[in-house]
Amino acid sequence: MRDPSPGSIILLNGASSAGKSTLARALQAQMEGPFLCFSLDLFLFDGKVLPKRRDHDGPYSWPVMRPLLFEGYFRCLGALAGAGNNLIVDYIIETHDQMNRLASLTAPFDVFYVGVDCPLPELERRERERGDRKTGDARRDHANFQTFGPYDVKVDATLPADANASSLARLWKERLPPGVFRAKARQA
Repeated sequence: MRDPSPGSIILLNGASSAGKSTLARALQAQMEGPFLCFSLDLFLFDGKVLPKRRDHDGPYSWPVMRPLLFEGYFRCLGALAGAGNNLIVDYIIETHDQMNRLASLTAPFDVFYVGVDCPLPELERRERERGDRKTGDARRDHANFQTFGPYDVKVDATLPADANASSLARLWKERLPPGVFRAKARQA
């Protein structure tokens, strides 16, 4: 088997409830070539990956499991892209350490870094309606969102996902790599 060309990554960063997952699926449907949608939510919310048992301490505690899960997820991105897969990644960057790790592990790849921007009142409304997130996550993530720019492009998450996806698919074709994420990798 020949070595495949490395894949590219479209990284969607935004607050919880901004609509990243919905945008990722809409974008996937509009891209000319195949892209895999890959989200940490696959591990956290489908109920099939993490063990049901949760202790307050020890190996099943979230403080012990969380950094291992996140590191594995970050490494998956490079493994999937390195195998030639194009990815649409839906993620909430929470800390500078996470940003640096992501930048370091995705440095060999073409990364199109997209900010999914949503006003705080709308985020909080969506968070309440969803009912599957802890109240306050959207507010915390919104405060962090601006910290992790600049972005190659920002989209307004109050617009329909199909309209944002159409715009992103066009901008993806028109862009000239490398994007701003390559500079983040050099700084990491």
